[in-house]
Amino acid sequence: MFKYNGQIPNGDRGRRKSKFQLKQRTQANGLKIQRQHICKNAEEVQELIEADFHSISYTLARNRTIVVQYTHDENSDMFQIGRSSESQIDCVVMDTVPGAKTFDELNVAQSTISRYSCRIVISRHPPYTARIYAAGFDNSKNIFLGEKSIKWKNSRNEMDGVTTNGILVMHIDGEEFNSNSKPTKWKEVSVGGNIFDLGEGRLKFNYQAVSPSETDNILKDGTVIDLCGATLLWRSVEGLEHTPTRRFLESELDELNSKKPQCPVGLHTLVIKSQPFSSLLTNFSNPYVYVLCGHVHGNHQWGVRNNNTQSRECPLCRTVGPLIPIIPGLESAFYVKPSSNTESTTSHAFHPCGHMTSQSTALFWSKLKIPYGTKGLKLVCPFCLVALSETKPFVRLIFQDSINRH
Repeated sequence: MFKYNGQIPNGDRGRRKSKFQLKQRTQANGLKIQRQHICKNAEEVQELIEADFHSISYTLARNRTIVVQYTHDENSDMFQIGRSSESQIDCVVMDTVPGAKTFDELNVAQSTISRYSCRIVISRHPPYTARIYAAGFDNSKNIFLGEKSIKWKNSRNEMDGVTTNGILVMHIDGEEFNSNSKPTKWKEVSVGGNIFDLGEGRLKFNYQAVSPSETDNILKDGTVIDLCGATLLWRSVEGLEHTPTRRFLESELDELNSKKPQCPVGLHTLVIKSQPFSSLLTNFSNPYVYVLCGHVHGNHQWGVRNNNTQSRECPLCRTVGPLIPIIPGLESAFYVKPSSNTESTTSHAFHPCGHMTSQSTALFWSKLKIPYGTKGLKLVCPFCLVALSETKPFVRLIFQDSINRH
């Protein structure tokens, strides 16, 4: 999940965590469509809903409902994602609040995430294709699309629809998840797994009249999923083999700290701590960076102008600009494939949040915009979800230690 730099505040809890590993189940629980029922009254609908099978109900009018019946599929596994903590939800997600550092700060008055947001169905056989579908089944094994929801019948005479707030996906353009990968357009996924280009307005967009997008609902390494309140990154096993592990990231921090980089003003040793939620940002040993030039210092008061933290003069080059703390980016899944075997993971930092990362990772995330509440699409730091500067989304770090790091 975007924002959680290795773990959620106060630690991962059961099915509520910052990342989820989807493994093949002991017994398959996948589903496939069996048949379609046309119901003319509420009694018929209720009888089908109470039967012991999964179903999706499409209410067309008060006295007309189509119930699609599903049956067991021994060749696939299904994983459900949503805000609900009910047992059928495998991955419990919560609203992502940019800048929140405690569990209490994550609580919002009214969540925009659906209790049953989406489901991912993965083949149990090679190449283990994973597909995403909008909406998840509730504890009565049903999905309901009410009379006012957007739904239609496609060219194959099958019912389909989209959820209230929508599930969006964006695939990357490229064979590998690296700095050369390019973002594509955001698309909307339907309950039936079809993908549609986004219209100017969802209520005005005629899903029935247009053909589904050429993009499919197959998840690939680097696909970004927006749940309208939480954003997920899909990583494959093959892709993660080329990204640094958490242990490697911490070893790079240890190596940097062992060089004993100094503050040019205070002449004391700077120490980059690995705690993602450290409250010691005011500690004099924590490193800060002048965003416009990249010089790294300690927390000193040299060059302060009218107590304005956005206008600090760098003692080394006299450049005036913001001074921000440096925080290690510890969620390895957000790192892209390095451009070389010697690429450092401590060479750059996002602006304005200060999360430290590699050059390739900074380059990739500085060109990918995600839905950002009511503010349209924004560049964000994946480690904290803070919106990045449009003019200077990241900075190369220059430590006072003569270390040549790329």
